[in-house]
Amino acid sequence: MADIIRIENLTFEYPSTEEAGSKKALENINLNIEQGTFTAIIGKNGSGKSTLAKNLNGLLLPSGGRILVKEWDTADDEHIWDIRQTAGMVFQNPDNQLISSIVEDDVAFGPENLGIEPSEIRRRVDSALEAVNMSKFSKKAPHLLSGGQKQRIAIAGVVAMRPECIIFDEPTAMLDPKGREEIMTIIKQLNKEGITAVLITHFMDEAVLADRVVIINEGSILLDGTPEYVFAQEDILKSANMDLPLAVEMSNRLRRRGIDIPKGIVTVEEMVEFICQYK
Repeated sequence: MADIIRIENLTFEYPSTEEAGSKKALENINLNIEQGTFTAIIGKNGSGKSTLAKNLNGLLLPSGGRILVKEWDTADDEHIWDIRQTAGMVFQNPDNQLISSIVEDDVAFGPENLGIEPSEIRRRVDSALEAVNMSKFSKKAPHLLSGGQKQRIAIAGVVAMRPECIIFDEPTAMLDPKGREEIMTIIKQLNKEGITAVLITHFMDEAVLADRVVIINEGSILLDGTPEYVFAQEDILKSANMDLPLAVEMSNRLRRRGIDIPKGIVTVEEMVEFICQYK
């Protein structure tokens, strides 16, 4: 499977200010993201994960190394709109992403700026709202919606631009548990339909739903692999002051009490299934 994003020796350093010197946020990051996959990038606050997200579609430019999106270098101004149309982005605060007074107008904003013809925009808006289960709210005012609904509209606005990849930069951080669950369901469904998903998060229970988990710690990659592999590295994670997913922590504690729990349980659903079958 071809790579849609290739990160080569990425370093990013924030410029110095009067109050402080320059700050290196990322150092020597090498990472390839295959088309059609679901990758979770996780780390503590200040680890560099959101800085990495903003480098992926050219919102920030590398201090060293390079990022290629479908062979376009993010530092190449000539292709920046090709890059951003290929790799769309959803941010943490939905209120900062909504600009129109009517939901369907907000979703149409991106395609309009791409110069898409009106009839195609209409099809894209309807399709995008259906994809996030918000069709019945198309005539509503965004400010009247809940936080989770607003985030779904923000996602629809990106989907309407037909990107091949969507980078979700902590999209559930400001939502309640129900809103978080709704957004994760949509992300998984979009990925199932072929969109490459890159999820930046600090929630372990979200990361376990991905095909691949990348742990960022102090600006560098600490671990990279399947959820089953990454969350089996208890000592490494705890040395970096990172928690384990609930199901993994529970499995480890029960094993220490002598209960034979199969390895590879990472989700609450898998744990519930095991407990129900346990004799």
